[in-house]
Amino acid sequence: MGAGHGHKLHFHGHSAIHRVPAHLKILALLAFMIIVVATPRDWYLAYGAYLLAIGVVIGVSRVPPTYLLKRTVVEVPFVLFAVLLPFVATGPRTEVLGVSVSEHGLEAGIALLVKGTLGVLASLTLAATTEPQELLLGLERLRLPQQLVQIMSFMVRYLDVVTGEMQRMRVARESRGFTARNPRHWPVLARSAGALFIRSYERGERVHLAMLSRGYTGRMPK
Repeated sequence: MGAGHGHKLHFHGHSAIHRVPAHLKILALLAFMIIVVATPRDWYLAYGAYLLAIGVVIGVSRVPPTYLLKRTVVEVPFVLFAVLLPFVATGPRTEVLGVSVSEHGLEAGIALLVKGTLGVLASLTLAATTEPQELLLGLERLRLPQQLVQIMSFMVRYLDVVTGEMQRMRVARESRGFTARNPRHWPVLARSAGALFIRSYERGERVHLAMLSRGYTGRMPK
């Protein structure tokens, strides 16, 4: 149901959450994130309440929880950093499962993991219940600089184009018997990334010239 409509993050639906104006959802997300970040580390009941609130919103939106959980992979870098913190931080030490770790690092890692997870879930819920074009219109209503909105618009519009180009390059490499298995293959991947950048840059130049030839003056037509 959510696969064929709009962006890959968006889940097509007609719930009350889907119908809320985009600019109000953006403001709600911003307020939620400020509250989460400002909450002290040891207020565990508050974090439980925040998670419950997100769960209620997801339930009302009728977006399958598995749909969101599959996309939380974006949080992996934060998880790795949170796991490393207890081992690299200084200060008093304590033992966890027989391993000596920093108390301050452990507390900071847990706080980062909890706050990051709440932020990712809230952001994914916004993306799943709001079309990209509605998000851009919502940002315009919030008086975000016009050029910044346009940059984001082109990013959303051409992200799938660049991804498709990257997939075609991967298929071309594999059709020639290449498969990246160890660091010795990294130079090939680096050259592919450079070629992808050049192709994307040239495509952007062509699109910009085409827009100028059609009367583009720095503002998108309404």
